[in-house]
Amino acid sequence: MPDRPVPVPPAPVDPAFVDPAPVDPAAAGAVSAATAALWAVTARLPAGEARPQQVEMCAAVARAVDGGRHLVVQAGTGTGKSLAYLVPAALSGKRVVVATATKALQDQLARKDLPLVEGGLDRAFTFAVLKGRSNYLCRQRAAELGDRGFQQTLAEADPDDGTGGAASPPEPADDDTGEGGPGTGDADPGRLVDQVRRLLGWADETGTGDRADLPFEPNPRAWAMLSVGPRECPGAFRCPSGSRCFAEAARAQAAAADVVVVNTHLYGAHLASDGAVLPEHDVVIFDEAHELEEVMTSSLGVELSPGRFRALVALARPVLSADEARGVLDGVTDVAADLSTELADRVGNRVLHDPDDPRAAGERPGGDRAGGDSGGEPNDDPWTEGRELTRAPPARTTRYRRGGRPEVDDEDRRARDDRLARLLELAGTRLQALTVLLRRSEQAPSLLDADRDDSGRRSRAVMAAGHLVGDLARLAGRDDDEVAWVDGTRRAPVLRLSPIDVGPPLAAALWGEVTAVLTSATIPLRLPERLGLTTFALTELDVGSPFDYRDHSLLYVARHLPDRRRPEAEPAIHEELEALIRAAGGRTLALFTSHRATEAAAAALGDVLPYRLLVQGELPKGRLLRAFADEESSCLFATLGFWQGVDVPGRALTLVTLDRLPFARPDDPLLEARRERAGDAAFRLVDLPRAATLLAQGAGRLIRSVDDRGVVAVLDPRLATAGYRGALLAGMPPMRRTTDRRQVEDFLRRILAG
Repeated sequence: MPDRPVPVPPAPVDPAFVDPAPVDPAAAGAVSAATAALWAVTARLPAGEARPQQVEMCAAVARAVDGGRHLVVQAGTGTGKSLAYLVPAALSGKRVVVATATKALQDQLARKDLPLVEGGLDRAFTFAVLKGRSNYLCRQRAAELGDRGFQQTLAEADPDDGTGGAASPPEPADDDTGEGGPGTGDADPGRLVDQVRRLLGWADETGTGDRADLPFEPNPRAWAMLSVGPRECPGAFRCPSGSRCFAEAARAQAAAADVVVVNTHLYGAHLASDGAVLPEHDVVIFDEAHELEEVMTSSLGVELSPGRFRALVALARPVLSADEARGVLDGVTDVAADLSTELADRVGNRVLHDPDDPRAAGERPGGDRAGGDSGGEPNDDPWTEGRELTRAPPARTTRYRRGGRPEVDDEDRRARDDRLARLLELAGTRLQALTVLLRRSEQAPSLLDADRDDSGRRSRAVMAAGHLVGDLARLAGRDDDEVAWVDGTRRAPVLRLSPIDVGPPLAAALWGEVTAVLTSATIPLRLPERLGLTTFALTELDVGSPFDYRDHSLLYVARHLPDRRRPEAEPAIHEELEALIRAAGGRTLALFTSHRATEAAAAALGDVLPYRLLVQGELPKGRLLRAFADEESSCLFATLGFWQGVDVPGRALTLVTLDRLPFARPDDPLLEARRERAGDAAFRLVDLPRAATLLAQGAGRLIRSVDDRGVVAVLDPRLATAGYRGALLAGMPPMRRTTDRRQVEDFLRRILAG
């Protein structure tokens, strides 16, 4: 007898998605003008009309912006949310910053949506795109390389560290090219030399200096030789090439614009710098707000690697005389070596040298909390299903906290903490000495007529050293509200510091200063609370989606599969996946929670399936998605980086499979610290919201247009059996549900025959 469909539990009424905003007669005019303008703008589209959900959201945004009341609005796929917030933003008469988490959306806003709004309004407004400094070519570095040559710079660059010789870490890319393929990883010196030559030639031709305007994708090391990060740039007034700076020109355009589009990481850098990055503004709109908490966690923290010390030494050495530099620079070099050894061999040995930990092979622990790939299996539900976590599981990752409650190995933890404190103090002392020497040399009479290249290098070295000293002090003075841990790979360890809770710093620096609109197709549970928004005037709203999920899609849970911890589970999953892919005629995006699971499934099915199988890492992300969309029967196997931001409408994507529920590793240091704070409610407050958001995002890859039809298949029986399944299902699109594979196969046959 076939399994009956899983009963659909009644959706809980969440008071978070009730609009409590009082009706303000003064805002009626703004709302009316915005909705009328929205109709005028959407009339220029092929569909020729606004959607009801879009109109509702537009009115809410206009009301919020006009009344200075924060708004959190969930707008399902297909709502057209970008126009719903851009139209009232353009009409508001206020300066608005729009922050997005992906380059794809940034490009859509700048190249499609904002020009459409501009053409549909009866009033003029201006807009600009602003990126982080490292996205623009630095004219000063180009001048230095052109005069000095770059073979020595190539030798000094640190490929393992990922900085390419930069003395400050690169900003999260507005120009992300995805994983694998050309443009990532190491390159042979000859290819790098050729690329640097091409970049130098392009520097004389480009009007923007924007990496996105390049006719080719450079290797990160080549680009790093011709760009600077925010912690290294001395600013236009202290740079010999400041008057011709591409980054400064972009900032000037942004300062004059009504609407400025930025990356969410750049907005985080703005907050971390006490407002020194972006122009003053009245309103900020965070699109893809489901990523906001983790982006701010990263932006408001500190990242320290041995490569930053080595790069600083390489930057400072050419501008100091050999006699002056020998003692200090040797000391700094020793600090870099000591720090590298300490991080890799002492501080991080439980992460980097644990043979049972997949991160020892170089994968990222805990995944990229902004939506990247997981470095290992998510937790195997170490807590009894359906129950809350009663205590935090023991961490295998070494964390450094001061004043915390006693834990297992507390004495050993304190000893390592003391060694780290001494190391940070030594590094800070030597860096301060280097900074003093650089500044004294800068003012020496013999250097008043120094060449412009040395002047630029010296200023960058002073800035980089100063920021490094500040980061060392931040690490040394960390408190109970922060967590520090070792990350990275065996060859390139990184010491990270992050706030455990971003709510207090955001409440202090952001929510009281500007009006904020937060929107996403999936608003995580209790997001306003975690962001510190609930103590401010706030409206929360869910406008739904215009797509007919109930008739066009099916959610299948493979309830019959064995427990994931049993040895027969993986072969059973591969068998289930093969049957589903054959029923869909290929056309499958198979999403996994680890690289290992992705590769195992590809190895098991690559020679069995009669369809082209694309695997993450074979090509850059953009090229993979184009190949997948262009060849209708192809299949794409990928990890967490593809659970979000993939937009492939049409029959090429008819089946989305999720190999398991996307719970985080139990030993993720940051999440572990949050679990400790949540106590008995940790599973409900920390793990379930994160998993529910990722699950909804993964399922959201299926229906991307009004004509799309297909199946989301979850190959984890816990979604049908666990006591917490209701919290996960509540965030999913309103699809019909079943545990019977024969119903899935029949549904696929019908939609493919249509």
